[in-house]
Amino acid sequence: MGRFEQIIIKYKWWFIIIPVVLTLLAAIPLINTKINSDLEKYLPKNDPALKNNLKIEELFGNPDPVMLIFKTNDVLNYKTLKRLKNISKAFHRSKDFQEVISLFDIKDIKGEDGAMIVNPLVKRIPQNKRQEAALRKKIISDKFAYKTLVSDDFKYTALILKVKEGISDEEVVAAVNKILKEYPGTETVYKTGYPYLRTRINSDISHDMLVLMPIGLVLMIVFLFISFRETKAVLAPLLVVAMSIVISMGFFPLMGWQLSIITILAPVMMIAIANNYGVHFVARYQELRSYYPRWTIEKITQNTLAYLKKPIVITALTTIAGILGLVTHILRPARQLGIAAALGIMFALIFSLTFIPAFFAVQKEKKIKKRIPIRGGKAIHYALVFFGRITTRRPVTVLVIFGIVLLIVGSGISFLKASSNSENFLPKNHPFRQATAIVNEKFGGTKNISVLFTGDIKNPALLRRLDHYETELKKMPQVGNAISIATIIRQMSKALNNPGDPLYDTIPPTEAAVAQYLELYSMSSNPEDFEDFVDFDYKNAVLNVQFRADTKSAVDDVIKKINQLTANDPARSIMGGYCLVDKEISESIIRGQIYSLIFAIIAITVLIVIIFRSFIAGLLGSLPLVFTLITLFGTMGWLGIKLDIATAMLSSIAIGVGVDYTIHFFWRYRYDLQQGKMHKEAIINTLTTTGRGITINALSVIIGFAVLFISSFLTIKYFAFLIIFSVLICLLGALILIPAISLLFRPKFLEMKKEKNS
Repeated sequence: MGRFEQIIIKYKWWFIIIPVVLTLLAAIPLINTKINSDLEKYLPKNDPALKNNLKIEELFGNPDPVMLIFKTNDVLNYKTLKRLKNISKAFHRSKDFQEVISLFDIKDIKGEDGAMIVNPLVKRIPQNKRQEAALRKKIISDKFAYKTLVSDDFKYTALILKVKEGISDEEVVAAVNKILKEYPGTETVYKTGYPYLRTRINSDISHDMLVLMPIGLVLMIVFLFISFRETKAVLAPLLVVAMSIVISMGFFPLMGWQLSIITILAPVMMIAIANNYGVHFVARYQELRSYYPRWTIEKITQNTLAYLKKPIVITALTTIAGILGLVTHILRPARQLGIAAALGIMFALIFSLTFIPAFFAVQKEKKIKKRIPIRGGKAIHYALVFFGRITTRRPVTVLVIFGIVLLIVGSGISFLKASSNSENFLPKNHPFRQATAIVNEKFGGTKNISVLFTGDIKNPALLRRLDHYETELKKMPQVGNAISIATIIRQMSKALNNPGDPLYDTIPPTEAAVAQYLELYSMSSNPEDFEDFVDFDYKNAVLNVQFRADTKSAVDDVIKKINQLTANDPARSIMGGYCLVDKEISESIIRGQIYSLIFAIIAITVLIVIIFRSFIAGLLGSLPLVFTLITLFGTMGWLGIKLDIATAMLSSIAIGVGVDYTIHFFWRYRYDLQQGKMHKEAIINTLTTTGRGITINALSVIIGFAVLFISSFLTIKYFAFLIIFSVLICLLGALILIPAISLLFRPKFLEMKKEKNS
């Protein structure tokens, strides 16, 4: 035995005590863990989309407000309007909102004897059917109310709230709930808006952190016991997992990082991955104990460690390299997850090579004088024997089948899309998703883009251009509405001029006429009514575009149209909106996917080349990974699963985890060849010995990630399905594809002379 094994056995208690103490110290910062659900903070602070949003918000306030939707058979019934009026007044009195927009806040502009009369659209609640019909007609003719605040079937009405700066999401939600409770009614109320999305994400992150990890640990205990049927064989890997989780999670508050939808994957990743090395140790330990029943526990432990220390270090390094591919990602939580997970895996490696052997060495067990069977895993053994027969008897058929699957499934990549909709994190039956579906169907869409124009806003030429942009954008099927100060000026012209008059429903021909319209309005109402569209000095105006979009390409179509229309406009300044942040995140996902993928594959290929001292080894070792990635993205395309902030991390994690199986196969296959076995015999023996550890390893990863199916987030559930799919493909690649290729081509790096201590 080497000196390393002797040191571990000699100082075994120290190698048990030190990891425990280190874990307790790492747990101290966990009390300062915080959650961040604000997607804007996922991007770098100098991101153009964030800068543009900030500038527009400074001029016109938050462009993405809270929206309450009231549903009833007819919103113009007396009780509904009375409740809406009371709620609207209550929100006006609240200190949390800077603006409230409802049917009772929209202005009705009329002309009378050359003067402009401005009144609320709903001045009095209808008392009879005749008044109700008159109000219905008035609403249908009003651009700011019809299909904006009232649906075309009059079953829905909206109340829009603009939140004051400095008010937290929790305060907004509490204020809304309090007022709705004060004025109850029979209407169904739906709530949407980013404050609601962020608070729900915060709540769900906390829920997932409290629920997923305990359930994952319980499932892992059950699986390990079924696989190994020994208490210590379960306890040792489990303790390594627990210690790795605490250390990796303790790193977040220590670095001042906050938890997000992405980083809640860290503890589950540790459950799924950190026990891998312990699983191989236990599998080898039981194998030696079965073949050499007279050996002492210490001798078995030393031999197990001597054989496994190299492949365990190698597989850990390749896993770390794969996961560190996330460090190249542009989204900060993805980078943080990559660093924290890599740190946790590094400690899992260290503990697997020190704590687990020491833990086994201190166990007291009676000597056994006859060979004992390996406990557990009969089904796994029969499956591995079956794989051995297939690969040794029909290697060409195996390659053909894998090739056909690659072509068919991989063609789905052409259908793969990136999601630009953060609300898709939640399940379709979630109340928030139901609310957004109503807004998309009845009120023009949940997406908003604000285009800023700077100059002399009263200039008729500029106003006519704004009017033209509105008209053209409304022709797009996904655009529900486009409004600017030009819309209001045209409303004024309709009030002051008769139908058939050249000035009716048009922009006035001179700047003086525009100014006169505005002056007449100010005599009857408050000029601040326009503050959502133009600033006080009439130097900046904004064109607000409301539309529906579920994919990045749909958002791109609207942006492209806006850019085409305004390309030569000298007053065009910047474009903002929360959906542009979503779009930037979507583009960052694609870029991050490419960067992390390239980094991970190159890093792992180089490591395999160095480990086996063969360029062919690097190429051969990367084959299952390439096959897995192509089938993974192809499957996503065929099933319509979009790339988002969670699913985009699949490649790095799948590569980091999946490469382990091929390395363990190579290591044992080469060992058996060096012992004088023929290729077919070596393949079958490798599959039925080390293949058992590989399979249990892969199944433990699957069990670990399967707990994500009960996550509150739809995207995390998709991630769970896809990571399990990729692990299965990597497993089949290592147990079927690689053996078939090795048998057919017999690479020379596997037939090298036996190395010392191998």
